[in-house]
Amino acid sequence: MAPHRKIQELLDASAGANVPAVEDQPLETVRASALLLKEIGAKPAPALPLVMDDTLVGPAGAIPIRVYNPNPETELPVVVYIHGGGWVFMGIETHDAICRRVALATRAIVVSVEYRLAPENVFPAGLEDCLAVVRFIDQADLGDRKWGKVDFGRIALAGDSAGGNLAAAAARLLGQEGVRLAAQVLVYPVCDGECATESFAQNGEGYFLTAKTMRWFWEQYLGPSSSADFKPRFDERASVTHATDFSSLPPTLVITAEFDPLRDEGEIYAAKLNAAGVPATVIRYDGMIHGFIGMDALVEEAQTAVEEIARFLKIQFEISA
Repeated sequence: MAPHRKIQELLDASAGANVPAVEDQPLETVRASALLLKEIGAKPAPALPLVMDDTLVGPAGAIPIRVYNPNPETELPVVVYIHGGGWVFMGIETHDAICRRVALATRAIVVSVEYRLAPENVFPAGLEDCLAVVRFIDQADLGDRKWGKVDFGRIALAGDSAGGNLAAAAARLLGQEGVRLAAQVLVYPVCDGECATESFAQNGEGYFLTAKTMRWFWEQYLGPSSSADFKPRFDERASVTHATDFSSLPPTLVITAEFDPLRDEGEIYAAKLNAAGVPATVIRYDGMIHGFIGMDALVEEAQTAVEEIARFLKIQFEISA
């Protein structure tokens, strides 16, 4: 297949603008551009009755979070959402609309995590922040925090791209600690630092996320000592496909895109979970590229994916349709 017509128009416009690659720009420029460009291809963010910023205590200080509650008068499960951005940029603001959409569709409280970014904070700093947020919620004691009514017995992890990587790594570690997660949702996740799958070669240029940029992201995340060779990148907390024990993981939904260099590694990860006896479902969106879930003004698949996420989570949370 070819990319969706609207996606191809976006790709053509981007190519015509001749914008430098992420790795060829100052990091402060990349971060500022992400905030300016977050609404390209996106509908206006839907309103919710309760949206509030908060902070939690993390291993290196305060962790900013944003809480989205679609129905504060009803006890609701929690989805901890971890944003993408190659571990180096994006955050709560860039993923505000996505979190609102997931909260509305799922009828669950969404907690968005502003974890520490690389290269200032290399692996495993961001992962440690994500773990701290879930552990806090699992303790079932909000004190005087005004999140609404929370069902602490139903917690799921979700994330896209690098956030999907952090969600997958955190879910496995939390499960090993005895934290019972209801589900995990991984949207075009980063899973393997080797960067050597067929889709990495097929889709490594021309579809926004390039092979070169993805390798650069890995270098920023793992630090300078990792840049000479990919082989040291197989720490199972980073390259999650290289883990040997998946038994602690909850039911999993993996969403992939046809024209994404990360397509195969996400699908390989799901296959490993299924082989280990963990129920894992893969939904591949043909004609789509990395990042499509935020493009709901361009393609209906963006909202369809959110609805699939909601359908899956409702089943795991045992929410009636």
